[in-house]
Amino acid sequence: MRIFEVSGSRVVEHPELAPLTVPGSCAGYLWLSLTRDELRASLAAVQGTLQSLCGTHLVDLHVADLLNDQLPSRYDYTSKYDVLVFRRLAAANGPAPAATETPSPRSGPPALRRVDTRPVGFAVFDRVLVSVHPEDGSVRDAFATRLLNAVVPEARGTATPPTLDVRAVSARVPTSPADLMLRVINLIVDAYLDLRRDLTRQLDHWQAELVDPRSRFTNWSALMEARQSLHHLDEICEDQRAAIQDWIDAFETLPSPAGPAESRERELILVRSRDVLEHIQRVVHHVRRLEQNAETAVQLHFSVQSHRANDIMRVLTVLTAVFLPLNLIAGIFGMNFEFIPLVHAADGFWIAMASMAGIALLLVLVFWRKRYLARNK
Repeated sequence: MRIFEVSGSRVVEHPELAPLTVPGSCAGYLWLSLTRDELRASLAAVQGTLQSLCGTHLVDLHVADLLNDQLPSRYDYTSKYDVLVFRRLAAANGPAPAATETPSPRSGPPALRRVDTRPVGFAVFDRVLVSVHPEDGSVRDAFATRLLNAVVPEARGTATPPTLDVRAVSARVPTSPADLMLRVINLIVDAYLDLRRDLTRQLDHWQAELVDPRSRFTNWSALMEARQSLHHLDEICEDQRAAIQDWIDAFETLPSPAGPAESRERELILVRSRDVLEHIQRVVHHVRRLEQNAETAVQLHFSVQSHRANDIMRVLTVLTAVFLPLNLIAGIFGMNFEFIPLVHAADGFWIAMASMAGIALLLVLVFWRKRYLARNK
């Protein structure tokens, strides 16, 4: 478990949770980031902290949702807090997941087999953000490193909490648990961009191999599995977009804040929410484009094969047309009649052969002029 206290432009990472439950010990808000195993082990302590700081605790059904590693992206709420489950699209670079958290199998290109789609859960309170991650905790650690690396060097090693260098962070320190959650989700969505280059390169290679008429493509099972995997990623992205849209709709229905500072903060959260939604839509567009490219590659392959078969049949038809009159002449002179012109002549054989060669040459020239024998480039 990693515990961060964010207050104004300061951030402090605490080693233990118990001291923060004392009234007045937390000036800002807390970010409690846990893996699923850590949440199972310290559920009582987390619930006690939420009860002390927020006056409520997580409902059992929401705890089950946060611990479920197969739950699709979804949004739910109570009068005290919101719950958002968001499936990630990231390369599985961490340790192998436990047997109880095996991600859905991936097939097709190696990049697709490395896509980890396990969900990340968020419980957003007024003063606490609880995030539940897969066992590798890569998203949590990446965002925490980004915050901790923004500490001003002069503040390192001092007793006072370190001050964040606002220029080192994307804009400023998250002002609320909702703002922090949206920043983490934005990091999750942008992680897909790391996979985009590998996916595009693999599918472009397959497309070039499918279109090449001299290539004998045999990796059909991997291509079909890649299309199915891309379709599955499309469904995951649609669930992500629906969850964020539900969050935006619910946030817009909240009562209008009283002061200008609260109004400004709400507007910024809505802007960041729409920005996250726009990033998800870009991912959806790219996944659909890859899926369409895979389908187009298959159609192009069959079109090229059909065109090649048509060329072969055209050449065979021309050859048949060339030899057809020659067969007719040979058939006529092969008849069992006693009196046939040129049969008893001394040079009859050469006259017949010259006539057959001339007819064949004339037909080849006619078909060449009509481009029946033209070479395709």
